[in-house]
Amino acid sequence: MTITVESPQAPGERSRPAPRPASALPPAAFRTLRRVRFSDCDPAGIVYTPRYVDMLNGVIEDFFLDGLGIDYHGLITEGLGLGYASLHCDFFRPAHMGDRLTMTPMVDRIGGTSVDFVVHGHDGDDEILRGRLVMVTTRLGRPIPLPPPIRAALIRYQEHCQ
Repeated sequence: MTITVESPQAPGERSRPAPRPASALPPAAFRTLRRVRFSDCDPAGIVYTPRYVDMLNGVIEDFFLDGLGIDYHGLITEGLGLGYASLHCDFFRPAHMGDRLTMTPMVDRIGGTSVDFVVHGHDGDDEILRGRLVMVTTRLGRPIPLPPPIRAALIRYQEHCQ
């Protein structure tokens, strides 16, 4: 007889996700490489946690231009705000100076004024981090509906990855 004991979970507490190998992601998904630099690391030689926020934002910028064909910087200079309402990361193991991380953004949900991205960061086939970013489109600091060209490009990408 086998008895399985699960750790008790406090009310409202979420379970920790398991890492997914890079090979489990859709082959058609956009990927970008990011080398871990000296400036990303703390004295122990591992990525300083706040630097991941910059990395994740950089992935989204690359994804807009190279994955969707939309000029992210042009949108900003035209007065469209692309800010984050929420950001969450799960870390599965440290990244070190010199590592080459493959970053893969996935579109999880497209809302009226926002889009949820899940960015997987891999070193080889090993997932080292997973970030969830909720981006809100704004003008003059107020949420606005996702512009139709952005919505259409995000939907195409979602369909392309299925």
